[in-house]
Amino acid sequence: MAQATDPSPFRLHAGPGSALGRRALLGGLAALPFAARAAMASAPPVIVATTGMIADTARRLSGAEVTALMGPGIDPHSYRPTRGDILALSRADIILHHGLHLEAQFTGVLADLATKKTVVAVGEAVPEQDLLSDPEYTGRPDPHIWFDPALWRHAAAAIATALDGAGFDTAPGAAALSQDIDALDAYARTALATVPEPARILVTAHDAFAYFGRAHGWQVEGIQGISTESEAGLARISQLVDLLVTRAIPAVFVESSVSDRAMQALIEGAAAQGHSVAIGGELFSDAMGPEGSYEGTWPGMIDHNITTITRALGGTAPERGMAGKLGAAT
Repeated sequence: MAQATDPSPFRLHAGPGSALGRRALLGGLAALPFAARAAMASAPPVIVATTGMIADTARRLSGAEVTALMGPGIDPHSYRPTRGDILALSRADIILHHGLHLEAQFTGVLADLATKKTVVAVGEAVPEQDLLSDPEYTGRPDPHIWFDPALWRHAAAAIATALDGAGFDTAPGAAALSQDIDALDAYARTALATVPEPARILVTAHDAFAYFGRAHGWQVEGIQGISTESEAGLARISQLVDLLVTRAIPAVFVESSVSDRAMQALIEGAAAQGHSVAIGGELFSDAMGPEGSYEGTWPGMIDHNITTITRALGGTAPERGMAGKLGAAT
């Protein structure tokens, strides 16, 4: 397992701590009743995260409430911040976002807020040499690092650093999260090894699983590129149909945050050549499962995907996953 290094991906900005900012802040506080001033002084820092994966990790590390702007089924590649999102960000003390061009529509908003408060690009804590890239996206690394628990350690370390700086004690949560990462890694290697080698090809709606493929030695193919804003061309669909037929791949996978129209085209194309392909299940790619469910946590999301892939492609894995929690409420 890769060990987390000191990511230091964020800057602390002292806009309110400047002389002018301090005078304005103190003047405003003095005008408040004593009870209101005491409540503000004791209120915990407000934490806002863009994605569910980041929010869940921050909750586990801090034990605090964390607001996630993008919920289940939301595609962060194309999601545009709403007025409510911008208001939530402006009220936050700590903003945790992924970076690596995942939240493409948030770039301007986050750059402006970074001059005023703590804004942390947690995905950019991963060492550059460990990032994958796609020739179609020059200068833009693949952002989907959460599918390799070893890489997610770096993001978690960046989150913990920001939270520690705000006065949270993240040590207990970090220890528990590290145990989960070790367990997920061990489960993935054991379960995926039961899939027959010729079937170790993961075909999905978009190319979100390259880090998964690298970690486990699997071939990964997406109809679209690393961003869902890319187009799925007929040539690409035809290429994948030929792959499914020649390698006798039994299943392809839809994603919770991406339309399944192109996947149906693959199935129909394979059928036209006499090969039956099933939908192996729905994977959580750019968003987690339903709120309040085990799959709505980062460990549950990864457990679900590993279990679903393994069982659909002829391997052996427990129906309810690594710890028997799939389908359970948290």
